[in-house]
Amino acid sequence: MLDQRHITAFIVTSKSQQGEELKDELSHLLVNPPHLISSFSQAREKIAKLRPAIVFVDLTSSQDQGYALMQYIKKSLPRALRIALISSQNKDMHVQALRCGAQSIISPPWHPEEVSLSISNLLPLHGVFPETSENDVSLRESDGFHGMVGTSPVMQNLFELIIRLGEEATSTVLIQGESGVGKELVAKALHKSSPRANKNFVSVNCAAIPDNLLESELFGYEKGAFTGASQSKKGRLHYAQGGTLFLDEVGDMRPELQSKLLRVLEEMEFEPVGSVKSTKVDTRIIAATNTDLKIAIEEGRFRQDLFYRLSVVPLEIPPLRDRIEDILLLVEKFTLMFNRGHADQKKSFSIPALQALQNYLWPGNVRELKNLVQRLCVLHPKRIIDLEDLPEDIRFEHDVYSQQYYEVDEESDPNIPKEQVLHFTDQEIDFNSRVSEFEDRLILQALVATNGNKKQAAERLNLKRTTLLEKIKKKKLENRFLTFRSSYGKYGKVKT
Repeated sequence: MLDQRHITAFIVTSKSQQGEELKDELSHLLVNPPHLISSFSQAREKIAKLRPAIVFVDLTSSQDQGYALMQYIKKSLPRALRIALISSQNKDMHVQALRCGAQSIISPPWHPEEVSLSISNLLPLHGVFPETSENDVSLRESDGFHGMVGTSPVMQNLFELIIRLGEEATSTVLIQGESGVGKELVAKALHKSSPRANKNFVSVNCAAIPDNLLESELFGYEKGAFTGASQSKKGRLHYAQGGTLFLDEVGDMRPELQSKLLRVLEEMEFEPVGSVKSTKVDTRIIAATNTDLKIAIEEGRFRQDLFYRLSVVPLEIPPLRDRIEDILLLVEKFTLMFNRGHADQKKSFSIPALQALQNYLWPGNVRELKNLVQRLCVLHPKRIIDLEDLPEDIRFEHDVYSQQYYEVDEESDPNIPKEQVLHFTDQEIDFNSRVSEFEDRLILQALVATNGNKKQAAERLNLKRTTLLEKIKKKKLENRFLTFRSSYGKYGKVKT
């Protein structure tokens, strides 16, 4: 069984035989027998009353009612595991189900292992959360859509694209995005969404392995191929047979090795170091980079033919600053994750702190946010993490973003949300300095969004390039930009 505690599961379907068959499978996995509900309207009432931990919704019996119920569960019971029951042939319904909030999809006839994996991949094997207590919720790295969470349109589109690419399972994919956005999570999601999911997912960080070792790590080597090769060794490509090979930071691969990788992509075969015999391979190759490979091609650091072969399907992951509506969801996930096991010291963020996190540019993206939440959950002495407890750079961004220049009378327009009502303080405000600070932030934002390219930043700001250069020089913003992005380690000197 998945867990020895009593949790509640619902199966909502008008097909009684199909529902009974699924109920029988679940009875072997759960302590409590699942509730079988045939009416979608009754399901809403019972869900509101019993707050189940797992809900299976049959979308084939009544699509409109099923989609509406899935949306209702997502809104009213966001921590419940939502699984859609759909025919494997109807991929359009798969996409629509995910849009409505489904986290997993299974198709009849029910296979015991498939049902078990659908649950265990999203719920911890130990410590499944009780349906009545939000304080005991436990989250794992795998929560959400294959470990990713996001309700923003760009993330929903990304999830749909992953599903479609996963079905195809052969085309090479090039994942591009800034450091920390979750490129490896996307690669794993592509693998898990494909027919190759039951084979190995093999990851290789091309930047972390020295150049003289990367070739033997990828292709393996024969005994005596070089000094110290006392026995043969199989490479990562061998272990990825039938599965997926993920090449992270592929832009750092040396040109000599790039030509050998190109042959693998074109011929689907390789030669171990020291061997004259080719080995056939059946693996999907997914590459990722946080550098602009087109610039690397112009500079002679990357082969153009390899770029075109890798980017059969290019996939861009948006930076966190372009999906600020997902920040609070991520904060919730990481807070719950790092609160696990500390029931008496659980941390939470105050509203001003959460607002500051939303106003920050997050140069390190999701990784930076996750590390910050972990550090605060582990080290912060108080239960409530407030604005003054956040790092200085986050507070600075928040202060510049939320400066208050004028007063709005709350009584004059009751439709203005309270959080948008601005007030004067008793302190004197220097108008020119505040405007200058806001101008600084806009310029810094544009530089961050364009990877330090001043021409593109000027276009975003609707300024002449010469005007922007003068402002950057006068305000000494170039050093501030480089300091601000130093943790990113990507840009070096700002491009002119």
